[in-house]
Amino acid sequence: MDILRNIEEITAALQGCIVTIGNYDGIHIGHQEILRRVATEAQNQNRKSVVITFEPHPQKVIHPERRPFYLLTPLEEKLGFLESLGINTTIVITFTPEFAEITAEQFVHTILGDKLRIKKIFIGYDYAFGKNKAGNAEYLREAGARLGFEVEEIGPVKMEGIIVSSTNIRLALLDGKIKRAAKMLDRSYNVSGTVVKGHRRGTTIGFPTANIKSDKVIPGVGVYVIIAEIEGTKHQGVLNIGFNPTFGNDELSIEVHLLDFHGDIYGKFINIHFIERLRDEKKFESPEKLVEQIGHDIERAKAILAPYVM
Repeated sequence: MDILRNIEEITAALQGCIVTIGNYDGIHIGHQEILRRVATEAQNQNRKSVVITFEPHPQKVIHPERRPFYLLTPLEEKLGFLESLGINTTIVITFTPEFAEITAEQFVHTILGDKLRIKKIFIGYDYAFGKNKAGNAEYLREAGARLGFEVEEIGPVKMEGIIVSSTNIRLALLDGKIKRAAKMLDRSYNVSGTVVKGHRRGTTIGFPTANIKSDKVIPGVGVYVIIAEIEGTKHQGVLNIGFNPTFGNDELSIEVHLLDFHGDIYGKFINIHFIERLRDEKKFESPEKLVEQIGHDIERAKAILAPYVM
């Protein structure tokens, strides 16, 4: 897949393409439906399939007061998913306060019209772009009639009566509903980051943990069964998200204990896949009681992970 980081990199080779525009944070099953339609239509017509997306996420620029804003899929991860879905080219537009002032009409005429001369655009049922979000389906159809492109609006995908959306996935994760999020994503949710030094309390009680820092959405406080990937090797594990109330911490931490693992992974990149939530975090009467509970958690985790081949 070709990746263009500036609209000035667009060449005549992309003209007449089939396109979609969006943040596509999460690449959930609703997104996948649109993206597959784009790729299939382009292939059938012997044209290029193009995704136009933005970095950073527009919400970070338009609403800087909303902090923190955590992503489901950082850019590089998102690009990997787009390529796997058969997209030929992704155009990554740097989203700035100045770009936020561009009207839908300017965007359509300059990028979709003059530069890309698109043949067709696919959009989600609720997507809108441009200043004041004026670039909705109705506007695009009117513009398409003038500029010679088709517009196809894809309806919502529902799961158990709930619309699949990035927002609803975030809410599910924050509520600890890992399996619901996984169904909407069509894959296990993952958090990746670098292993950093922690309080090392896990080592003192016989269960060494790796502390993770990540800028993705962190699931709700609790204990989870996970599979971690480090340097291409997968490891089973148990992960705690919380404040370690037994030891009186006041800062949220993400600590993973890898089963039957004794290596040094400080400073290494780790990718964690959430499989199941075991329980809430709770305060124990003593470190000994905590150790006893961790032992039970590990036994349950091993049973849950038994079908997974490492």
